[in-house]
Amino acid sequence: MKGLKVPKYLADYIRRILLKHSLINLNMKIKRLGDFVIVPVNKNLDSGMLEKIGIYNVEIIETDFEIQNKAPRSLKDYLKGLLEEGKIDEIKRSFDIIGDIVILEIPDDLEEEKNQIGEAALKFTRRKAVFRKKSKIKGIKRTRELEHIAGEEISETTHKEYGCRYMLDVRKVYFSPRLATERERISNQVRDGELIIDMFAGVGSFSIAIAKKHEVEIYAVDINEDAYNYLKQNIQLNKVQERIIPIFGDVFEFLEDKNMKADRIIMNLPGSAWKFLEIAIKSVKSGGIIHYYEFACDFEKAIEKLKNAAYPRKVKILNKRKVKSKSPGMWHIGVDALVF
Repeated sequence: MKGLKVPKYLADYIRRILLKHSLINLNMKIKRLGDFVIVPVNKNLDSGMLEKIGIYNVEIIETDFEIQNKAPRSLKDYLKGLLEEGKIDEIKRSFDIIGDIVILEIPDDLEEEKNQIGEAALKFTRRKAVFRKKSKIKGIKRTRELEHIAGEEISETTHKEYGCRYMLDVRKVYFSPRLATERERISNQVRDGELIIDMFAGVGSFSIAIAKKHEVEIYAVDINEDAYNYLKQNIQLNKVQERIIPIFGDVFEFLEDKNMKADRIIMNLPGSAWKFLEIAIKSVKSGGIIHYYEFACDFEKAIEKLKNAAYPRKVKILNKRKVKSKSPGMWHIGVDALVF
């Protein structure tokens, strides 16, 4: 194989020129030889071509090079050689890592290869267990069916993000690591002294992210008993017992009974939060903020729902954003609304 023998002191300069013109053979290792290095090239270069790109007085030699052992950089890299190229492309690039657990989406036509894919994900992520999604999130408890395909058969784990820890069982409760940035964004808006209602609190991810930073009073409500039990554990785990009051039950009944007025309300139930808009509006102070989430292709209908539910009160939209993709053309959106 051809290589360029160049002095060490010129090696980095020449390497950059070769890279710019796509002339280095990246599958081979650069060879060191005394005060020289030999750079593997992927074309039949001659001195005229080299001078044309600004490289002079180097020697072109024939030599052997070691193969560059590249570490896999993605799940797809781990699957090369195991699955056909077309099948690899069917696997979604994104997957969820929750603590020691990986959750994948695998198309039905890769049923026979699911365990190979699971083992590859185990090696790539270096986690303990891999599950495959078998259903969408469903029901008022917001759970989904999962199939264990690799590693230890454990479903309880502790997830860490932004200095918070969340214990949970992926089979029993809803938790999305893809909302980490959104949780941090909301927690940074809060001010000390606020009364906050987290209407669909789950294991406490929004509530705890806020309570770790601020002197607040948060009512965290959920109807899933497993989520409620993990919420109580997570409050203890994160040492925010003085700031969060966990509530088990229907949030509509809770708010109707308490008749409280909050400074801020979080409505992270994108599939059906719209059904609770009227009680949320009723429960927010004048000048209070509602963080409303919905699955939608645009913001207009979500904003219209907010304004209709608030009438005759006024609503000012402070922010609107696409939080994460749900499916082609459909987004998990967030709208921050100030209610007068």
